[in-house]
Amino acid sequence: METLHNGYTLDICTGGFPLSTDSMALAGFVKLKRQENVLDLGSGCGTLGLLLCAKDPGCTVTGVELDENAHNTALENSRRNGLSTRLTSICLDLTQIPSQFAAGSFSACVSNPPYFSGGPASETHAAARREEHCSLEDLMRSAAWALRYGGSFFLVHRPERLAQICSLGSRYLLEPKRLCLLRHRQDGPVTLVLVECRKGGKPGLLWEELVLFHADGSPTDDYKKLYHL
Repeated sequence: METLHNGYTLDICTGGFPLSTDSMALAGFVKLKRQENVLDLGSGCGTLGLLLCAKDPGCTVTGVELDENAHNTALENSRRNGLSTRLTSICLDLTQIPSQFAAGSFSACVSNPPYFSGGPASETHAAARREEHCSLEDLMRSAAWALRYGGSFFLVHRPERLAQICSLGSRYLLEPKRLCLLRHRQDGPVTLVLVECRKGGKPGLLWEELVLFHADGSPTDDYKKLYHL
């Protein structure tokens, strides 16, 4: 059981993806307006939803998750934290979003999606991190359908997929507006990219950077802010 900001607790089901830097960084990167109605694509055990509810007391989050065990754990996490009216989960393949929601039903969308595609399954790349059931194009298409015009899609991914994210974003009218490069160490490579795309947005990109640890291994102010230390 993980204890999150504002005292919320997170349980992870067997085989579920643990609380990670990816989720913490994405939750910190997300900027929500008042009373945002958020869709979490590939929501797992409800990690991002809990983090966003802890960060913004006015938002509501609907998670879409294919794995039934993770979906049920998300519902239990919501109930245990007293968030049943703000955080829910639907067991659904995200490619079926158009059959579940009317176009433009959400004002914001978030995702910590599978990163790896192709090749045989392995212990290193768990199912929650492989694109077997969710390609990057599926993700962008579903986000574009669910978002109203002017709404933002926030996602975290590997830096080598950035060009594809931008290309698919253009195809589905999701214009990149903010880009954050995350490094674990000051002198290390970029390990994650955080992107905010706006549906129907005009060209114009803001550039940010995060570094989690100093060269001596001590945590930076960025790290302390993400983890509420």
